[in-house]
Amino acid sequence: MDKRHFLKFAGAGLALSPALSVAANASSSADASGTAPMPSLSSLKLLTENAKPINLAERKARIEHAQSLMKAQGIAAILIEPGAAMDYFSGIQWWRSERLTALIIPQKGDIAVVTPFFEKPSVLESLKVGDDVRVWQEHESPFDVVADILKSRGVTSGKLGVENSVRYFVVNGVSNAMPSLDIVPAEPITRGCRMYKTAAELTLMHKANEVTLAAYDVVFKHLKLGMTQAEVKALMHKAQQQLGGSNSWCLALFNDASAYPHGTNAKQVIQQGSVVLLDSGCSVHGYQSDISRTLVFGEPSQKVTDVWNTVREGQNVAFDAAKVGTPAGKVDDAVRAYYVTQGYDKDYALPGLSHRTGHGIGMEGHESVNFVRGETASLKKGMCFSNEPGLYIPGEFGVRLEDCLYMTDKGPRYFTEPPASLEEPLGRLVPMV
Repeated sequence: MDKRHFLKFAGAGLALSPALSVAANASSSADASGTAPMPSLSSLKLLTENAKPINLAERKARIEHAQSLMKAQGIAAILIEPGAAMDYFSGIQWWRSERLTALIIPQKGDIAVVTPFFEKPSVLESLKVGDDVRVWQEHESPFDVVADILKSRGVTSGKLGVENSVRYFVVNGVSNAMPSLDIVPAEPITRGCRMYKTAAELTLMHKANEVTLAAYDVVFKHLKLGMTQAEVKALMHKAQQQLGGSNSWCLALFNDASAYPHGTNAKQVIQQGSVVLLDSGCSVHGYQSDISRTLVFGEPSQKVTDVWNTVREGQNVAFDAAKVGTPAGKVDDAVRAYYVTQGYDKDYALPGLSHRTGHGIGMEGHESVNFVRGETASLKKGMCFSNEPGLYIPGEFGVRLEDCLYMTDKGPRYFTEPPASLEEPLGRLVPMV
């Protein structure tokens, strides 16, 4: 196979990278053991050296904003279990177990943390704001400690907000310890803060997307006949890690497996003419990227080319529909209306677009709000979304192109610009404004 039969990547590379050249040949990439040797990526330069984590002043501003929302909603306090919201407000990076660790933000006063006695030193390692950490011993109830914290902040009755992911035993325990409290959803507070990204957050998301797109550059250079999904995923992981991303992940779907948005257990290898669908991301100081690319190893069929071009135009339709003040669901509606003109179902039937057009993104890969039918939340400055109106043809192939965008006061702006064509399938990094 000569280079003209592999996709011509020249001109599609990142500004920080030379144009791609793919060394492909007709032999398998595997060695005698059946496993392809991992290429050396030691020459890759770290892209995240100057990335600045969220500072103390911004965390304090987040807490103050949450308290203002709580006052407006008539909520006396919120209780947050480990996860993105706890990290967002306090910096604490923890996990959920049968032993309660929780963050309490009162409407008035300082935040507080409850955790097992023997975990306090570890919790303090990541705590970025506040110093009220209260402990419970193994023979004690953590919910009595929660009650003590609330009472010390003047909360003896009223509304306590919890997110819908908070576990039943926590809600039940707090309710038993303080039966005068009314448990209500905390999402109007936590989502009301986290949904709208600040300049510092957008900068970290931009950096994460830069890392992932640069890693795609590397992976595209090293695709070879016979490569397995595991080999491609390992390469993507290593590249993102070398470039400075953390918690990297990758979904690699080849051939007819690309028709399943989240893959199958069937083993696939790259062959001549294979459709290669990759979906990958990483985090930088807790903020996520998510980029999908679809290419063909070898000469694409006219059908694959046509579907790829349709999906690429679907991204344009979504981007153009994402106007400030527009309900998020209208973006999904616009894409489906366009796909109907191309012969696809207006709903979720296959072949067609079997999932939402896009999801919210930030500290978590999937956040509210989504580009999905019926979503009434209006688009506002600071909201971030994926734009991924894939098309899937069972038994044949699927195409997904995914780039994340953020809303400005003038409309949407990409972190990464989608690729220009199937022949130039990388795209480019878009400068921040």
